[in-house]
Amino acid sequence: MPEEAAELIATMTGFARTLRAAGVAADHERTQAFLRAARHLDAADPGAVYWAGRLTLCAGPDDLPRYDRCFAAYFGGERARAARTRPPVVTVTRHTVSLDGAGPREDAGQEALPATASSTEVLRRRDIARLTAAELAEIHRLLAILRARREQRRSRRFAPAHRGRLDPRRTMRETLRRGGETARLRHRAHRVRPRRVVLLVDVSGSMAPYADTLLRFAHVLVRCEPRATQVFSVGTRLTRITAELRHRDPGRAMREVSAAIPDWSGGTRLGEELKEFLDQGAGARGAVVVIASDGWERGDPSLLGQQMARLSRLARRVIWVNPHKGQEGYRPLTGGMRAALPHVGAFVAGHSLAAFEELAERLSHA
Repeated sequence: MPEEAAELIATMTGFARTLRAAGVAADHERTQAFLRAARHLDAADPGAVYWAGRLTLCAGPDDLPRYDRCFAAYFGGERARAARTRPPVVTVTRHTVSLDGAGPREDAGQEALPATASSTEVLRRRDIARLTAAELAEIHRLLAILRARREQRRSRRFAPAHRGRLDPRRTMRETLRRGGETARLRHRAHRVRPRRVVLLVDVSGSMAPYADTLLRFAHVLVRCEPRATQVFSVGTRLTRITAELRHRDPGRAMREVSAAIPDWSGGTRLGEELKEFLDQGAGARGAVVVIASDGWERGDPSLLGQQMARLSRLARRVIWVNPHKGQEGYRPLTGGMRAALPHVGAFVAGHSLAAFEELAERLSHA
């Protein structure tokens, strides 16, 4: 397959993943339909890409506003009908690429158009610590439109339903309302609620390049499920910051969080703070607990191992997010990581926007 065709396929599938993260029903079948439609369009024409995606990736009218927002963020323009793109980042000659390997077909006399989609796809996978201020602002803008779904759990409470267990009380009341005549049987079923998520974010000095973006991801979780999400900062002390993250505006939420955390860029005592968290009964039982840290423990690693074992018995699942795991050749050799890993259900990267999207996907079916 030609390199340009492979790059275009990666761009289109990356756009479909962005839509899924935002809540659009762009499943595998719809993505394949989008790729088939892309064979017959001019890849450099944003209007053609817009309508091909809208007709194949959207399942209904409710998806259209989210589709427009994602298209504007991913391809760098407000709407494809305006056929506008941002100033060039990566330029290509105007051409049509066949996705089945036929190669490009040059259109003589056409000016070069910016291929901002491919640069956005590259930006999604770059390490946050190596981005410029402008690139980091773009990542934060894309992160703000992320829709983090949550695994559902069955509640002990019941609600009226068309099927399920027989509800004798409602059936009897309906019969009495009809004067004793036989009424339609009423049923009930367990309510479904989102699984609780507890996020512990390391704000110590070694995590400084990633802490702000991790807290913005925490803001996304709180925004999507405010009643089923708790967030704490960990460093030299444990600080609950859930209330500060409930502001809808990410900028205001970050300012509130910055004022609430007293130990920015300090040391790390994960074992002691995890013990404090568990002693408080802060809601780990039955929850998905996400710990975002590089594992540089200044305290006793054996204490961290004991508390991680205790946490693994209480929580539904423990996920450890380490930004350095996304780096080539990384090995978890620090004392904190070696003590914690035997008690972790999943060890994932947290260094890029793509890693945060994958983490959000994990939480949707943890």
